[in-house]
Amino acid sequence: MSLRQDGGNSNKLERLRAIEIEEARSIQRAMVCVEPLKLEPVEIASRFRPVVEVGGDFLDYFRLEDHRLGLYLGDVVGKGLAAAMYAALAMGTLRGIHKSNIAPTTVLEQLNDRLRMRIVPGRYCALQYAVYDPATRQLSYANAALPRPILISPNGCREVGEGGLPSGLFAGAQYDAYSAQLEPGEAVLFCTDGITEARNAHDDEFGLERVLAVCEEWTGTDAEGLLDNLFAAVDDFTGDDPPHDDMTAIVLKIL
Repeated sequence: MSLRQDGGNSNKLERLRAIEIEEARSIQRAMVCVEPLKLEPVEIASRFRPVVEVGGDFLDYFRLEDHRLGLYLGDVVGKGLAAAMYAALAMGTLRGIHKSNIAPTTVLEQLNDRLRMRIVPGRYCALQYAVYDPATRQLSYANAALPRPILISPNGCREVGEGGLPSGLFAGAQYDAYSAQLEPGEAVLFCTDGITEARNAHDDEFGLERVLAVCEEWTGTDAEGLLDNLFAAVDDFTGDDPPHDDMTAIVLKIL
């Protein structure tokens, strides 16, 4: 084969890969819910920022049949197209589970069991699943190894709950149930570790304390405003350094 032919084939492969990546981005954008949701007396907003063309983070929020609200966000180990494909698998599996209105702990246990049925070597995900009941203003959730949610209140901001085992990694994993009683004006921030572990040129981490500081300074306007402040603070901290990981967050605010 001549060098000209070899170069032509290489260019064709690069074009095909660019097309495939763009199609993957379109599919991921369709799967990941990024539009704000406002249903009195609650609003939900989110941000999804992959580190490359497609990412291993994922999220969704939705209304359940009994008028409660469900939400989840997750983080697949690894980056890029392979991680995005596993994220699609996890989301598709979750959508087959959460419609049954079962408890968050059971959702995570069933997800873990189903991901373990067809193991993908080297792939698993961290995940949080939560349900909010507008009638009681109670938030119930379970955590599979993501950073703990942050309760944002006029009385201060604090982490709530604990961690847990990642989904799809250990057979028979079980998860603890956590809950928080929310009051009007309060909010809860869920985020992946791409935010807390964002690094600057000196290899310093953004860290939990800076996240809490952003939450403390929030004026209590809309949920989008908090996400604007958080992502702007991360960008100011990292400067011109390229991000090292996907960054995803959800804010649930009680109106």
